[in-house]
Amino acid sequence: MTALDRIGENISSHENVFDVLKERGFIRQTTHEDEIRELLGKEKIRFYIGFDPTADSLHVGHFMQIIIMMYMQKFGHTPIVLIGGGTGMVGDPSGRTDMRKLMTKETVIENCRQFEKTFGRFLRFGEHGAIIDNNANWLLDLNYVDFIRDIGKHFSVNKMLTYECFKSRMEAGLSFLEFNYMLMQSYDFLELFRRYGCLMEFGGDDQWSNILGGVDLVRREAGKQVYGMTFKLLTTSEGKKMGKTEKGALWLDANKTSPYDFYQYWRNVEDADVENCLSLLTFLPMDEVRRLSALQGADINEAKEMLAYEVTELVHGKEEADKARQAARALFGAAAEGMDDVPTSDIDSGRLAGEGLGLVSLMREIGLVASNGEGFQAIRQGGLTIDGEKVINPKRFLAEADFKDGSILIRRGKKTYHRVKLV
Repeated sequence: MTALDRIGENISSHENVFDVLKERGFIRQTTHEDEIRELLGKEKIRFYIGFDPTADSLHVGHFMQIIIMMYMQKFGHTPIVLIGGGTGMVGDPSGRTDMRKLMTKETVIENCRQFEKTFGRFLRFGEHGAIIDNNANWLLDLNYVDFIRDIGKHFSVNKMLTYECFKSRMEAGLSFLEFNYMLMQSYDFLELFRRYGCLMEFGGDDQWSNILGGVDLVRREAGKQVYGMTFKLLTTSEGKKMGKTEKGALWLDANKTSPYDFYQYWRNVEDADVENCLSLLTFLPMDEVRRLSALQGADINEAKEMLAYEVTELVHGKEEADKARQAARALFGAAAEGMDDVPTSDIDSGRLAGEGLGLVSLMREIGLVASNGEGFQAIRQGGLTIDGEKVINPKRFLAEADFKDGSILIRRGKKTYHRVKLV
């Protein structure tokens, strides 16, 4: 069963994808709400979402956009996945307090290649399927003077400076390079309209001003009404962006965030965030989402486990989701097996000879902390256990006798586990 096949009963009562997206809480802003709903109900259109290759893997924020494309494709619409090989050379100032670090051309190309591999796991490509393109195909060969004359004339600097993506940066400093970004993204919409008949652009709510620029440019240059729609960002109930861990972003690449760590992130979300995550990141019917979200006390753990399993299965497949759930249950005493799927490091038993191996040094070595200072602080704050016993001495050394049955289980805080085995 593909990820697309997982979209089941939750859409059976709807004839229009717009109603599904609205019911599940995705939609934030639209350029023409009534016209968009009517268009999506009576025609099968081509639409696009852009993904700038800022890293060598997509992260969970991108996954929300992928979910939306999957819903749209399920209803017969054609997604255009636009990889930002051109815009990625500049960097989007939206939501930034400083300028993005510029990447080399080689890095951008490699990141684009990694992105392209990921989308095939979620969308159907090929004849009559989704389309994938790269804006490097038209942006990198533009003649700058012609571009400024033909496209730049449609953009008012005064108006651009009223947009939040620019206004918030004025004091800290906004480079002219970044100021061009809106023109480039707007030109993408025009180019995709000309190439594929693309009628809509979607994006996160931080892309609203860029989307407006594209809609206006297509109207001015092509004389055609096109549309834009933004979706809520993946945030906690307190407004903080989700998907950040102690190790960095929550990546979709299993080599950067293991399926177990991915599962554990969702298993440990705050109670107040369960309904939002179930609505946006799973294909569970909304009746089931509401039932699970209404659970109280210890019962809410059923909802969190369902959330963790569903999202992990979508991203990493059933086998990895099963292994991650089994490992998590083993850690919490709900099962005796599954420990093989907990993140594990091997150390040479010879390193425990003499006075032993410093615990903080080991923590840094296996990635539980970034520095010795962070390790000492974690212990002083009472946030570290070994095999369920709290560590009190920050200068503790480990001896071979500590490794009962040849291993120890270190837990940092409530969520982070790591097993260390002697070899």
